[in-house]
Amino acid sequence: MTSKYPLLDTINDPADLRKLDRRDLSPLATELREFIVDSVSTTGGHFSSNLGTVELTIALHYVFNTPDDRLVWDVGHQTYGHKILTGRKGGMGRLRQKGGIAGFPRREESPYDTFGTAHSSTSISAALGMAVAARTAGIDRKAIAIIGDGAITAGMAFEAMNNVGRENVIVILNDNDMSISESIGALNNYLAKLLSGRFYANTKKTAEKVLQHTPTFKEIAKRVEEHAKGMITPSTMFEEFGFNYVGPIDGHNVDVLVDTLNNLKKLDGPQFLHVVTRKGQGYKLAEDDPINYHGPSKFDPKIGIVKPAPAPDAKPKPSYTQIFGDWLCDMARADKRLIGITPAMREGSGLVKFSQQFPDRYFDVAIAEQHAVTFAAGLAADGMKPVLAIYSTFLQRGYDQLIHDVALQNLPVVFALDRGGLVGADGPTHHGAFDLSFLRCIPNMTVMTPADENECRQMLYTGFTLDNPSAIRYPRGTGPGVALQSEMTALPVGKGVVVREAKAKGYEGQRVAVLAFGAMVKPATDAGEDMNMTVANMRFVKPIDDELIFKLATTHDYLVTVEENVVMGGAGSAVAESLSAQNLTVPLLQLGLPDQFVEHGDPAVLLADCGLNREGIAKSVREWLSANSARQAGQQKAAS
Repeated sequence: MTSKYPLLDTINDPADLRKLDRRDLSPLATELREFIVDSVSTTGGHFSSNLGTVELTIALHYVFNTPDDRLVWDVGHQTYGHKILTGRKGGMGRLRQKGGIAGFPRREESPYDTFGTAHSSTSISAALGMAVAARTAGIDRKAIAIIGDGAITAGMAFEAMNNVGRENVIVILNDNDMSISESIGALNNYLAKLLSGRFYANTKKTAEKVLQHTPTFKEIAKRVEEHAKGMITPSTMFEEFGFNYVGPIDGHNVDVLVDTLNNLKKLDGPQFLHVVTRKGQGYKLAEDDPINYHGPSKFDPKIGIVKPAPAPDAKPKPSYTQIFGDWLCDMARADKRLIGITPAMREGSGLVKFSQQFPDRYFDVAIAEQHAVTFAAGLAADGMKPVLAIYSTFLQRGYDQLIHDVALQNLPVVFALDRGGLVGADGPTHHGAFDLSFLRCIPNMTVMTPADENECRQMLYTGFTLDNPSAIRYPRGTGPGVALQSEMTALPVGKGVVVREAKAKGYEGQRVAVLAFGAMVKPATDAGEDMNMTVANMRFVKPIDDELIFKLATTHDYLVTVEENVVMGGAGSAVAESLSAQNLTVPLLQLGLPDQFVEHGDPAVLLADCGLNREGIAKSVREWLSANSARQAGQQKAAS
């Protein structure tokens, strides 16, 4: 049977790729792109970004002696072609599934993944470190950072470029914001792109003052060459950092890429190659809608993404992200002081509707989490009420600003923390596993964990009414299906509620009280039904409800805490501290995420593995009670 991928099937690693005749590289790119379409359509995953880097990936492995030469992919969501060419083609069928290969580079997965990435703008720093290590060890090799036009705008990328010196680092800017014209090498098209892309928006404004009276591109070219080149070409900026700038070149012309990379490979010192690509290249639907095809679920490649039709008379449950987005618009109509902020996550954080309805109060600050936090602090310092919508895992990047610029000055910034807990296929780089621990230790913070949809809406409003910083931490996806109340009511700060009372004596869990936080209230309540345990929805991690803890500790023999956060320093630790402060001695079982990085996979499966579903909670409590009974029996026997 004839293979659909005759060239691709011959490649088990880049050494095989380097044996190919150059004339085979373009057909190989076609096969690799088709394989990515076929593969991702059956598994889901990052799509448009991977289609855009096919030729670049082939050229890099063809020219450089990988893995000895180091490739560092920024973010890494565009590395499926890289994984396929480096021996993981057979693993693509289990991409981002439990036990399968990751959706991002992982050092433990392959020697070709030289640096683990998934958060933005780290590649140049890492490549610079590798270049210095090679020079120090006397090893002749190249370190290449591949970074996107969005990621390079972040401060960390500029910090790295400022420190590059004369090291042998190659930075490849994968610029997929501009469209590619056929005559990309011509000066007029070069200038047209310079004057159209967002990457040069600021320099364009300056250049227009000089060029507004020059009617032709020929005259523009002349003036640029003679007088104003430094104002509008990107080369000047990167050359000021010490780079030799080359480009822009067509990132979908594999011959041009190979020739250019071969030339750069021979040069010493820092090199900067500007490559223009197109997201979704080769798949028309993704080319036309790269955002929607950024990270799709499974789809039919012949049809494309089709939203499933709702069941008759079925009302779909809104996601927590949608609940936040709707609340933000409602709150903005009620209070003109509200300012909405996102670090380049408009769609993911649910701000599309807000950005359309309140464009003057919407700020996408790009991939700049540190700036986002301090920007919010500045707004709050002068009387505004900023709401920062940010993924839990990305707030980690603005932690110093959270402490120093917001909490220390006790400024009323609302942090809407999406993706709290285990997020699934994106894995440990994107799990919101640590926020309860790193937030509750900060003075002046109020930390809330909604158990359902309506509670999320009311907690967002509660945080907005406070005069101190607050965080409302909610999971990805939908909740248990509680109806939303349009009216907004502030909840009593630091107060939880008992949602299930244990029944008459004689049941196995009658002496147990479960203190649950956020999304864990539902499975804890279900486990409470199975074992007849008292269950409390604690609502607040900080301030913790000391009175409720006292009541439960003095009316039950055992306490259990359940949270979708690491146990160390988390909500359960807050309960333990409260018990200690109140001089209460009661056995306490703390359930939560383990002291390890949880891998990627289906969220329900991951929660079950961590014992945080209905069955897992009941099993852990039963085993703990049994161990306590055995211990007590042993102590009584020893005493007698």
